[in-house]
Amino acid sequence: MTSQQQKAQTFAALHARDTPFIIPNPWDVGSARMLVAQGFEALATTSAGFVFSQGRAEGTLSREDVLAHVRALTDACPVPVSADLEDGYGDGPDGVAQTIRLAAEAGLVGGSVEDAKIAFEAPVYEFEEAVDRVRAAVDAARSLPFKFTLTARCENFLYGRPDVDDTIKRLQAYQDAGADVLYAPGLTKREHIEVMVRAVDRPVNVVVGLPNTQFSVAELGAIGVRRISVGSALFRKAFGVAVAAAREMKTAGTFTFAADAMSFGEINGMFAAAPR
Repeated sequence: MTSQQQKAQTFAALHARDTPFIIPNPWDVGSARMLVAQGFEALATTSAGFVFSQGRAEGTLSREDVLAHVRALTDACPVPVSADLEDGYGDGPDGVAQTIRLAAEAGLVGGSVEDAKIAFEAPVYEFEEAVDRVRAAVDAARSLPFKFTLTARCENFLYGRPDVDDTIKRLQAYQDAGADVLYAPGLTKREHIEVMVRAVDRPVNVVVGLPNTQFSVAELGAIGVRRISVGSALFRKAFGVAVAAAREMKTAGTFTFAADAMSFGEINGMFAAAPR
C-alpha cells in the first residue's frame, strides 16, 4: 500500500471507535507539526485559520490557494489530514467533484463539503442543489483508489437558520447520498447534538471552541459523537495572545508577555524531533 492508502485506512478506522477522537485544526506547517508532536492521530485544516494567517478575510481563498496549503501540510505530516473544502470551490456538482479529485492528488485522505456559500446574502444552497453537490463529491471520492472519508456539512446554525428539522432533513439526505461523516457546526445545545446523533447512522463531527460550545470529550462521547474538531479556535487563541502582547508593547511600553512565552529551545527541539 502507498502511504496515502495507509493514512486513508487509519483515518477511516478512527471513526469506527467506540469513543470519540479529537481532530485539531492547524493553520500552517508549524502548527501541524506541533500537534503531531503532542500525539494527535489525525489533523483537519481550518479555512478561517489559514486565510487569517495570510492576512486576508474569510471568503477570499481560491481552490488553488487551498490545494497548495493542504499539499504543504500532507507533505509535512505523517498522520492523516482532512481538509475544510468549504463549498467545494465549484459552481456546480461537476466543480465540486473536481475539487475532491484534486484534493486527493494533493495528499488528503478526507475532506468536508458545506451546503453554503460564504459572503452571499442567501448563502445556504437550496435542498436539492445541496444534495446534488454532496452526491457528486461522494461519486468522486468513490472513484479514488483509496478510502477518501467525505464529510457533509449543514451550515444552517452558522447562518442564522437554527432550524433543527431542516438540519436533520439535510443531514439524512447527505447520508443517503453516501457521505461518510455528518457535521452541523454551530450547535450549542446538548439536546440538539443528541437529536442529530440519533437521527443518522453515520459518525457525527462536533466542533467545540465556538461560543457556548465548551463540551468535554466525555460529554460528547456519552452522546454518541465520534469526532471532535476545534475549527479556528487554536489560531484565534494564538493570534489573540499575540495581539494582547502587541497592545502591551504599544500602550504600556512593557514586555511582561514574554515571561511565560514558550522557550526557543523547546520549540526548536520539538521541530527537530518531529517525524516527517
